[in-house]
This record gives sequence, C-alpha cells and structure tokens, in this order.
Amino acid sequence: MKMLTRQALVACLLLSGCASAPNAPTLTLQTRKAPADYAHCVLPKLQSDSLQATVSETQRSYRIVVSSKVAADDVLEAYKDKASNGGKVFLYERALLASTFGPSPLERAAQECL
Repeated sequence: MKMLTRQALVACLLLSGCASAPNAPTLTLQTRKAPADYAHCVLPKLQSDSLQATVSETQRSYRIVVSSKVAADDVLEAYKDKASNGGKVFLYERALLASTFGPSPLERAAQECL
C-alpha cells in the first residue's frame, strides 16, 4: 500500500510541470531595455551556467530557447513595447518538478537583466 502511495506521489510531481497551459507564460516582466540589449545581457549569464541557448530575432523581438533533454524547451521572449523604449519579457518554463527552492538559472538571468 505504501509503495502505491509513493508511486502516485511521484507521478503527481512529474506531471505538475505539465499543469500550466502551454501558451501561458510562467512569468511576465517589464524591462527598460530594448529586446536586443536584453538578449545580449541574458545570453552570457546562461552560458556561465553551462546552458546551451539558441537565439532568433524578428523586427520586434528576440527569442531565446534553452533545450532540455527531459522536458519541453524553456523559452524567453523579449518584445519591443510600442509605447515606450523598453519592452515586455515572457518566460515559458516547463520544468518536470516545480521548484520551490528558488528560481531556475533562466529565471534568475531574466530577472537580473531587467
């Protein structure tokens, strides 16, 4: 009986990372930096944490994708705000286990570069 309870608990924990809607950001931030400047700040921080990131850009945004071997890729998008010089940042993390111990390296880099 205890083994079944443990297995159910592990299954719930593994699925907790999938509970958020796939298109809903896990974090939304406002920055005074242009998307290019913001991306140039975030990338070295990710590299110092040994994370491999892929960057793509459009006229109004930068997208940084951090690949994961066990979960869906984490995405950080910085968009130019039409009304100001800064922009909005959207973080999409799909970690297997929701961390209660602190922010992930991607979230920490996103916060530090505001």
